[in-house]
Amino acid sequence: MRMRLFVSGVVQGVGFRAYTKRVADSYGISGWVRNLPDGRVEILAEGDEEVLCHFIKEVWRGPRLSEVEKIEIHKEEPDEPLHSFDIRY
Repeated sequence: MRMRLFVSGVVQGVGFRAYTKRVADSYGISGWVRNLPDGRVEILAEGDEEVLCHFIKEVWRGPRLSEVEKIEIHKEEPDEPLHSFDIRY
């Protein structure tokens, strides 16, 4: 299953992307994370549905200095193979 997440709150400049990568790697999730110009963080995550649910709970928690206010979740059909989880700049 593939999901695109848009995370709002205090999520830039607080280690959020590095945290997301560590969590994704620990769950074996493929995809990427990047900051958006509007202050949100975008995450593309692919994996087993149950594993993605646990991943989203960890994203809600975030790293110590973050404050997640909202996560928009969009399910998608995979269009390209993803083999790892990366931080995009």
